[in-house]
Amino acid sequence: MFLARVEGSVVSTKKETSMNGRKLLLLRPQLVDDKDPTKFKAGSNTIIAVDAVGAGIGELVMFCQGSSARLAAGLKDAPVDAVIIGIVDTVDVLGKQVFKASSQS
Repeated sequence: MFLARVEGSVVSTKKETSMNGRKLLLLRPQLVDDKDPTKFKAGSNTIIAVDAVGAGIGELVMFCQGSSARLAAGLKDAPVDAVIIGIVDTVDVLGKQVFKASSQS
């Protein structure tokens, strides 16, 4: 599992039929900063993921990739490589809370 910030949405009207009705979101992975492990830094890549939990733009989410993504409900036969599996409430690193959902805008 990985952490990411939801940066936007993706709309595709023509797609594989098993993907119809699925909400697609654009994610930017969040990494623990090497210089200050109590902070995150944005990854350099973006990922399109199926939203399985009702996430929104700006939220910090957990996602999984690869064959694990198809283990989410209803995705067994879908050509999915990434799926959002949780909306993060808090993150603690080295005994310090570095993220709390209610304190984010």
